[in-house]
Amino acid sequence: MTESRRLWAYLALAVVIGALFGDVWNHAEEVGIDFHTYEAAAKVGLQQGWSHIYDQGLVAAAQTALVPDQRTQPFLSPPTVAWLSVAVSGLPYNLAFYIWAIAMLVAFGWALAWSASSTGVARWIAVGGALAPYWVLRAVRVGQIVPVVAGSVVVAWRLVRDERQVAAGLVLSLILLKPNTAILVPFALLAAGRYKTFITWAAASAAIGIVALVTLGTGGVTAYTDQLTGQLPRGVDWLTLERAIGISGPAALALRLVIIGATLAAAFRLRKSPGLAIAVGILGSLLIATYLHDSDLCLLSAAAFLIWEERSALKWRIPLAVGWLIAVPFVALSGHRPFQTLWTLVELGMLAVLVVLAWRVERIEPRDRVANAA
Repeated sequence: MTESRRLWAYLALAVVIGALFGDVWNHAEEVGIDFHTYEAAAKVGLQQGWSHIYDQGLVAAAQTALVPDQRTQPFLSPPTVAWLSVAVSGLPYNLAFYIWAIAMLVAFGWALAWSASSTGVARWIAVGGALAPYWVLRAVRVGQIVPVVAGSVVVAWRLVRDERQVAAGLVLSLILLKPNTAILVPFALLAAGRYKTFITWAAASAAIGIVALVTLGTGGVTAYTDQLTGQLPRGVDWLTLERAIGISGPAALALRLVIIGATLAAAFRLRKSPGLAIAVGILGSLLIATYLHDSDLCLLSAAAFLIWEERSALKWRIPLAVGWLIAVPFVALSGHRPFQTLWTLVELGMLAVLVVLAWRVERIEPRDRVANAA
């Protein structure tokens, strides 16, 4: 690394560390509110039977019993999240939450550090940068499961790089913890020619689906699907195309179909670079989702991390570092909601850049060759 590049790297690292510390001071969110809901659903499943975990009256009563002074909210996550919550359900609630929250942060941080292909300062800028945005620590504070999903796609990238395609497919089954955030990733890998990974993911997902059907029964499955297609809680559309662009109905559907097509076509063109193929899969998934929470932007961190690792030229890395920097004060100083939709435009911009890249370069080679040509 040249002296100038090393200076930029240390400056970027200092900025990322500052942003990470700044994020810690934002305590506006209700601590543990999502874990509170997961744990309540797990309690209902263990005590009343898994077919009742979408009986929101029972879930609300369980939430009140766990933490009387915290508001209740419906449990709309897949049953896999309630199953996973059983692991800490026998512990006192506060202890269970802290173990869960720490595990979420460690899982994502470990996935980033273990999967990175860069070395030295650049590696730790990428890891720190991906963890610094407000949405990561918010996910930890509320006890969201999404850091595990974000970590799973990053680990899958490392496994695909190592030609461990079956293991990558098994890891990608963790997408089923929150499928709306990364559902196109396996299909992007299929388009990129990673057939074993896709087949393994499909088989594991089918097995999990069968277990869910058996444990929930037709009544539980119907209750879940009815609630997902019914009136969703307020505020879950701030990060969708409808809010960002102001479209709806057939126009929104048509745009989502275009995004799916562009995502898969770009993944095919980027097949020599599995990290970029996964990144376009992540971005496409976030853009076609009909509801998202800001915690779900952990997947945006994962996509930026993969681009950083695959494209080492400064013309790529400086914008990513700036994005990580503004992710904390931008939202904290803006009053949160009014500008939240702009992150959807950032996703659109990133996807557009990768689609253009896919058509400008006949064959994308590993990042070192690209860096030398830049």
